[in-house]
Amino acid sequence: MLFRRRKGARRICIITALVLLCLAAAGFLTVAWSVRNTGIASFQDLKASYRTSDAVLLDRHGEVIHTLRTDDSGRRLEWTCLADASPSFLSTVILVEDRRFFRHRGVDPFAFISALASRAAGGRLRGASTISMQVASLVDRGLRPKRVHRDLGQKWRQIITALVLERSWTKEEILEAYINLIYYRGELQGVRAASRGLFGKEPSGLTQVESVILASLVTSPNAAREAVATRSWRLAVRAGMRVTREDVEKKTAEALASAYHIAFDVSLAPHVARMLLAGRCLRVTATLDGRLQGFVFDALRNNLAALRGRNVSDGAVMVVDNATGEILAYVGNSGSTSSAVWMDGIRARRQAGSTLKPFLYGLAIEKGYLTASSLLEDTPLSIMTPTGLYVPQNYDNQFRGTVSVRCALASSLNVPAVKTLLVAGLEPFVERLKRLGFASITREPEFYGYSIALGSADVELYELVGAYLALARGGRSIGMKLSPDAPAGSGTRVMDGKASYVVSRILSDRESRAVTFGLENPLATRFWTAVKTGTSKDMRDNWCIGFSGRYTVGVWVGNFSGEPMRDVSGISGAAPVWLEVMNFLHGTVPSSPPVRPPGVTVARVRFEGDIEPPREEFFLEGTEPVAAVRVQSAHEKPRIVYPPEGTLITIDPEIPETLQRVAMRFEPRSRRFRWVINDADAGSDTPLFLWEPRRGRYTLSIVDRDGSVLDSVGFTVR
Repeated sequence: MLFRRRKGARRICIITALVLLCLAAAGFLTVAWSVRNTGIASFQDLKASYRTSDAVLLDRHGEVIHTLRTDDSGRRLEWTCLADASPSFLSTVILVEDRRFFRHRGVDPFAFISALASRAAGGRLRGASTISMQVASLVDRGLRPKRVHRDLGQKWRQIITALVLERSWTKEEILEAYINLIYYRGELQGVRAASRGLFGKEPSGLTQVESVILASLVTSPNAAREAVATRSWRLAVRAGMRVTREDVEKKTAEALASAYHIAFDVSLAPHVARMLLAGRCLRVTATLDGRLQGFVFDALRNNLAALRGRNVSDGAVMVVDNATGEILAYVGNSGSTSSAVWMDGIRARRQAGSTLKPFLYGLAIEKGYLTASSLLEDTPLSIMTPTGLYVPQNYDNQFRGTVSVRCALASSLNVPAVKTLLVAGLEPFVERLKRLGFASITREPEFYGYSIALGSADVELYELVGAYLALARGGRSIGMKLSPDAPAGSGTRVMDGKASYVVSRILSDRESRAVTFGLENPLATRFWTAVKTGTSKDMRDNWCIGFSGRYTVGVWVGNFSGEPMRDVSGISGAAPVWLEVMNFLHGTVPSSPPVRPPGVTVARVRFEGDIEPPREEFFLEGTEPVAAVRVQSAHEKPRIVYPPEGTLITIDPEIPETLQRVAMRFEPRSRRFRWVINDADAGSDTPLFLWEPRRGRYTLSIVDRDGSVLDSVGFTVR
């Protein structure tokens, strides 16, 4: 009896299927035209509209240097042509999804009949959709199921669309679209993403075992690992593959044991990629040089590894072409070894250290206050400020006495820099820095105070490189750019060209640099370069910024957390990276010093008392000395160094008053001026005068031989 019922049910299913096919044939004539008019895209249009989920950054030579995911709706890689897919994979997919694919015209009537018969016999409802029908639903969003299954109207339209699709596309095009548009596992869409994500290889290299695993995922992308392994083994047997069940289960476990991973081909410029590719699935070309970018990344990483024992974790490097302003290398950190891989060290603000000094001396030379041979006193200095007494110190806590501007700048002496700021003026210097492009400097000059001469302001490496680029270009700034399509800057005058030349020649002077750094150090190159280092307070930041005739290179080394380093200076921290990059850039490219501009002359100078050896020096015309250089040629006015104006001195009750003294000092130390207290001669003309304090209010002055008051301050003793 049961057999007769099933036999009758089969007959009903067959009759029903035939009726449906007749209706489909009749309906096709009336619906096909309307479906075609709804606009089924051509295969070429579909392929052209396909977008990967990752945008690609190209270097200036068209090479891929970074890929960045910009679409979270699915993980899609490049379109895969049938010729680039493994034959075993293609045959397995057809076997699983539509084994009569190449024989039907979009709808497989036998599949419908088989599905209905299975259902009538008490089995579960099997899908009868062909690959063409599935592609139709992938192309037409209106055919996608609104719930779990399509309703009858959607199914009918899917059939008609598949029939029309077969009339306009080839079988190969339909199959190619199918393997690229379906999801295989989770968000992995397309065979290339699935193959790379699950097996770490291109689709052309899929083995038979890997092919059956991917093909089984098509039916149920998110099935449990054990179910996938079982289905894959059955499929392998059905396909007649010579593989073992153990091979299938092992490979399934390896592929599905954890979250998928797609390794990028290259990942050299993450920060630039986020700037240029954000929100767009495009291929964008940058000004970067991929070969240089890779070298700079490795050089930074290797040098940071050598400094790891000194509590150094982070760094950044930037390289710019002097002629065009194009950024050739942009390495914001050391990648996976950095303490904060997303941090961009090029745009992070840190204390500038001594890297601002060239612009201070350049301002003083430009205004005629100083020359390269002017003499400054590198002696103890204290300045009264609204917040207290400012007492600058040199890096090594030593003082060199009288030095020239050339020596003071090249050897990065701190006290002469502060004295130069006293001459040039705080406000003019802050304005000069803003004009140079230091957008980070936003406060009033008084906020920074005299310590800005030593780089107390927070600036970006990007800004420093831009300022040194202007110095390399003879005082003309140019907009730096990462995109070759950005308009070329014409150059804006931000420094006097003659003063820029003098400063550049000082920064290239190996001998003058030797006072602090010695003759052999990472700043000494075999070709012409001008370079300056800097170290911020408490050894938190290291800088090395310099330029050749062709390139400007900036390096920062430190910790993103702000932790201080241990026993690391600009010479041992940032300079080795700078030297490696410069040597790479000039492996076969020469570098010549800049051409001396009109208005700069060369004169031989000698120093009174042999303070420094005689030499050829550069001067702005009209500022060259006519005789031996003396200390007063520093244009430093005689001044009382201590006590500063308004000082309050308290007598210590624990010490006998007759044993207490106040050390009064004036500068320059090489001169002789009479000390006068409350209009009475104090009996001394030496730079250091020890005075016995007595309670009261006082006016302290220094006078010259003619009795003219040169400087005076008021102070109180309690």
